[in-house]
Amino acid sequence: MIKRMIIMLLAVMIVVGGLIGFKMFIAKMTGKQLANKTEQAQTVSTMTVKTDEWRVTLSSVGSVRAINGTNVSAEVSGIIEQVLFESGMTVEAGKPLVKLRDRDDVAQLRALEASYNLAQISFERAGKQIASKAISQAAYDSAKANHDTLREQVVQQKALIAKKNITAPFRGTLGIRNVDLGQFLSVGTVMVTLQQLDPIYIDFELPEQEVFSAAVGQDVAVSIDGLQDTVFKGKVTAIDSQINENSRSVQVRAMVDNPGHKLLPGMFARVSVDLGTPTQYLTLPRTAVTFNPFGDMVFLVAKDHKGQLIAKQTFVRLGPSRGDQVSVISGIKEGDEIVTSGQLKLRNGTPVVVNNDVQPLNDPNPSIVDE
Repeated sequence: MIKRMIIMLLAVMIVVGGLIGFKMFIAKMTGKQLANKTEQAQTVSTMTVKTDEWRVTLSSVGSVRAINGTNVSAEVSGIIEQVLFESGMTVEAGKPLVKLRDRDDVAQLRALEASYNLAQISFERAGKQIASKAISQAAYDSAKANHDTLREQVVQQKALIAKKNITAPFRGTLGIRNVDLGQFLSVGTVMVTLQQLDPIYIDFELPEQEVFSAAVGQDVAVSIDGLQDTVFKGKVTAIDSQINENSRSVQVRAMVDNPGHKLLPGMFARVSVDLGTPTQYLTLPRTAVTFNPFGDMVFLVAKDHKGQLIAKQTFVRLGPSRGDQVSVISGIKEGDEIVTSGQLKLRNGTPVVVNNDVQPLNDPNPSIVDE
């Protein structure tokens, strides 16, 4: 019985020892295979970092506003007797636009003028009489008051008649006519819009962080969505004296030339403010940068101890951007070879193969091409 137990125990020990040995053999062989295995190289495109001249600009969006713009309306009501303009006309300041019927007012003026002439004669006579003490001071004062009152009534009536002849307050371009002959015109009714279109204002806003970068006299370039290839040039003319508490931005106004009247009040405009002297920056395509909440990164191409090209990850601090490009303030240097596409396949130490047959977009001033 004891012999059988010893034999069974020895048998179990032999089996367990064999299993352990087999496991150790498998682990050893697997380790050798992993040690001899090389990571597959990934194909990437690269570029050599260089310094570019970078004209620093501030970008914003705004609205087009006429230097002078108004809705032409009447101060008094009346029947329209003459319409002296056509829609879309360019008119000079003082050009008659609409005449209201004023026959009753003119007749009233004639009556007032007659009364005034009589009052003037009476006042002159009273002046001679008071000198010789032929009338009392009260009679003289009454004649003078009547004369002055009628004189001001004549002036008031002339002003009323003048208001019935509506003229252009400044030189500009008229809009669509909104009135017709014979129409009764109420006070404040808009007859037509009048806009001075050349030059023209561009109102836009800049964040408060850029307040000290902007200055009166800086060059601006303005573009609108409907005219992709047209850039309107101008200068900053005014910067608001306060910051908007809601948006934390400052309003800026620029004046641009508008010879063809292509810019119209109310248009949406894209504005670029030139901050002056160009600066030298290291530049990369945007696609070369991996943007992360914890920091922006790029992959450099370097050689390992065997001379194999590998990817090396590094953090960078970015500066201004323009078009397809972004500037780099620190983290890389001129002459470094940077991966521009294929980063998703990389990690630190990944072998790489460079193929620059196709490069990502790197245009500082891209434009949409309608094919």
